Amino acid sequence: MLAVDGIAFSYGARRVLESISLEVAKGEICSILGNNGAGKSTLLKCILGILRPRAGVVFLAGADTSRLSRMDLARRMGYVAQRDGEGGRLTVFDAVLMGRRPHIGWAAGARDLKVVEEVIGELNLGHLALRHLDELSGGELQKVMIARALAQEPGIMLLDEPTSNLDLRNQLEVMEILRRAVEERGIAALLAIHDVNLALRFSRKFILLSEGSVFACGGPEVIDEESMEKVYGVKVKVETRGDTRMVVPLSVCRHAGGNGGRRDAGDGKK
Repeated sequence: MLAVDGIAFSYGARRVLESISLEVAKGEICSILGNNGAGKSTLLKCILGILRPRAGVVFLAGADTSRLSRMDLARRMGYVAQRDGEGGRLTVFDAVLMGRRPHIGWAAGARDLKVVEEVIGELNLGHLALRHLDELSGGELQKVMIARALAQEPGIMLLDEPTSNLDLRNQLEVMEILRRAVEERGIAALLAIHDVNLALRFSRKFILLSEGSVFACGGPEVIDEESMEKVYGVKVKVETRGDTRMVVPLSVCRHAGGNGGRRDAGDGKK
């Protein structure tokens, strides 16, 4: 579904990303992990075409995204930004309908309205349909933003910190919605997220970024004591409970988290 090959990006002379490569398949949730400033949000924006990388290519279903129009990209990729509180006086229904913009001609048609109604029902937002966005709680607003992205009927969703500033219940509800959408719609999801344990619960693929480079990529096995210390600068204990790993922080290391080289699933340190 998505292949990123050698993406590099700089803000002026400051290099933020260097030679980033990854793949995300249909039916897969991939979490991008790393400290603040590691380049997670920047990577998503490069994939979306919001930022233009100085090197590298992004392929979506085999197509070079740099050759696609903005509308073509919007039909194929849904995006949920980290903070999206604009359009406060829009109703929930109208906000979700905005997700149909890449498909709409002069006016919304019967199919557009049907898709919006189905997505609102799927996410249990029917009771909020006529409420304004500025009347919603943080959790409700985030579900509406996900609904808007789903209304685009994308092949892949990119989400930037979808659970930030949400309480525990809403974090779980938002991630359950995402997992269900990926499974039932056969789409892919790539998300930047801070909560390692939440990522471990809902993802099966992980990209660990450190200082703008990929430190490790692979399944849950790449989340171990060594990687957490090198990437986050924190000593942890990694426990396995059933099929899920859990990271228990122990102490902050004296040294800052650095990339310490790159490591791939199943390989030793390079």
